[in-house]
Amino acid sequence: MSDDDPTVPVVCEDCGTDTRVSLSDLRETLDRHNENQHDGDDVAQVAPRIANELANVVAEDLDLDLDSDENEDEDE
Repeated sequence: MSDDDPTVPVVCEDCGTDTRVSLSDLRETLDRHNENQHDGDDVAQVAPRIANELANVVAEDLDLDLDSDENEDEDE
């Protein structure tokens, strides 16, 4: 992991793991851990707070309305 490669917090509640992984290694690390420790189930994951924030930033960048389902219900 290089010094300029950003890191992402990763948690696995089943294992009690709380660590940081370089962004460039994230997918491979999560897949390997989940395959080896949890029979491929998606147990280890990016910390939920960070994952939610990232989803919001991406949605905003793509000009997506994450609340569109809720807004449609309100209009009816």
